[in-house]
Amino acid sequence: MFVKLNDQIEGLTYLLRLGVRVLTVTEFVLRRSLEQEQATLPGLHPENKRKRTDTPTVERLLQAFVGVSLSIIQSAAGEEILRRITPLSGVQEAILQRLGLGTNLYRQLEIQNMGS
Repeated sequence: MFVKLNDQIEGLTYLLRLGVRVLTVTEFVLRRSLEQEQATLPGLHPENKRKRTDTPTVERLLQAFVGVSLSIIQSAAGEEILRRITPLSGVQEAILQRLGLGTNLYRQLEIQNMGS
């Protein structure tokens, strides 16, 4: 990415700072939830899927969602939209629940036969 103007540099700096804050808060909220319930999450270590952790990093959390995709198919006439989402695994659902997001929001992404 090439930025030349001072406004662009300042905007990119704010955007990067916001991203770091979101990642930090995400990690904090999940770790606090696990600590309060004396729980652990399995499947976040690629070298050993059975290994459980109570202090997951945000990088490993994001890695758990790598295979998730949303496909949107529109008919040639442009009238109907078919949306398909990857089903969540148990670990992914547990992460969303612990972050206070739930899975309903994710499931609402899949709307079949929605008019334009």
